[in-house]
Amino acid sequence: MRYAYALTGALLLGGTAASLTLQNPATAQTAQNEPGAISAQAPRAGAPMSFADMVAKLQPAVVNISTTQKVTVQQQANPFAGTPFGELFNQFGGGGGGQGGAPITREGQSLGSGFLISADGYVVTNNHVIAPAGRGATVESITVTLQDRKEYTAKLIGRDPTSDLALLKISAPSALPFVKFGDSTRSRVGDWVVAIGQPFGLGGTVTAGIISAVHRSTGGGAFDSFIQTDAAINQGNSGGPMFDLNGNVIGINSQIYSQSGGNIGIGFAIPATEARPIIDTLMKGQSVKRGYLGVSIQPVTDDIAAALGLQKNVGEIIGRVEPGGPGAKAGLRAGDVVTAVGGKPVTPDSTLSYLVANTTPGSSTRLDVIRDGRPTTLNATVTVRPADDQLAALTGNGGDDNDGIPDGDTPAAPSSSSLGITVQPLTPQIARSIGVDSTVQGVVVAATDPSSDAAQKLKRGDVISAVNSTPVRTAADVARAVAAAKAANRPQVLLQITRQRTSGVFIPVKIK
Repeated sequence: MRYAYALTGALLLGGTAASLTLQNPATAQTAQNEPGAISAQAPRAGAPMSFADMVAKLQPAVVNISTTQKVTVQQQANPFAGTPFGELFNQFGGGGGGQGGAPITREGQSLGSGFLISADGYVVTNNHVIAPAGRGATVESITVTLQDRKEYTAKLIGRDPTSDLALLKISAPSALPFVKFGDSTRSRVGDWVVAIGQPFGLGGTVTAGIISAVHRSTGGGAFDSFIQTDAAINQGNSGGPMFDLNGNVIGINSQIYSQSGGNIGIGFAIPATEARPIIDTLMKGQSVKRGYLGVSIQPVTDDIAAALGLQKNVGEIIGRVEPGGPGAKAGLRAGDVVTAVGGKPVTPDSTLSYLVANTTPGSSTRLDVIRDGRPTTLNATVTVRPADDQLAALTGNGGDDNDGIPDGDTPAAPSSSSLGITVQPLTPQIARSIGVDSTVQGVVVAATDPSSDAAQKLKRGDVISAVNSTPVRTAADVARAVAAAKAANRPQVLLQITRQRTSGVFIPVKIK
């Protein structure tokens, strides 16, 4: 009661001043769901109580797409060749007889969805719907089936494997129903969407849900920004349209996340604003050109950020720089962290690959870089991104698991008990044995302490070229770099390693 009395007295004495003291400051933060902050919203004017009328209009423009393919496979050799059971094995489809089975050709099929975007028969779908099923497969024909079950043989106008888009053309005696692309940049998390397609080869199937996320990255590299939805999307929905409530195509259903192969409420669609320029390019008979820097990259994970003393979720780290490539000409180095491209921040939702790929080839763009803990800027003139198979040949792969360190070489010396690894200088003989390029320099891991973090991440035969961007050539170099990190209160160090033919990989290792 005393407090209440004193408060009343203050109000009587202080008047307006007292009342201002009791109010929340103008900048005070309130709960997002404070009573009255969110009002229950009625459906906007014109929003359907049912999707039925909208679907009736849209469904005729959605098609089924199927392919017939020839697949060449190697027959199983007849294990009973030369015995009385050999002929029986061949009769029941066992193989080609003799010591080695002869190749045979079988028929294959694929099923998916698509949608008409013009009255004269242009059809959009995913590239993987009409692509060969695998090595040894060729596509013989593509068939487009409309809702009225009329079938047309389609011509492939163009394809873009990087974005997983393809454009087909069918010819019909009369104008065909079609739909238009909408503006996916206006889509918001929580908006209703409708997906129409042919899951599992069934007829036209309609599902509805909401947008679960936008700008979703699934680890696909240069063209990796999807709309995520919980609308049921299954195998066979690929290439079908995702509509907003105005009936505009805002996405092309492309991927699902599933441990069973069926829908678990996580599906992904290519945004319409990303797809439309590609489709327009294919329609003109042109190939899609994307920007290219000629570097390998890694995300700046929490461990890497801690090792370098950087902010989390900002930028990506450069691994390998292609000699003579646009990145090398711009002055990029392994270990640089690129934080922005052309003023656009590099984040987990807007990756370096994505930003560079969407830069016009031949143009110059500014790169914001952190090098050795200090910010700097570089100007890069991007070139045309090579095809995916060419990129794979450039980057190589890891090869087998043979560590290749010969016995009896230079005795190994412990680099630092703080890391729990033992290293030795990389000699030309060891380099040949472990399959690394002769130009690689550093120290080779000879052993790891099983109780260390390094044992979980490194293996015998890995070559360490740098520790926290400091080149190392001896065990003493490694020890000095680790000591410097400890003096700077860093909990871990960042090792630049080469593992056989894979170079420019950064691995954070905790200091013991």
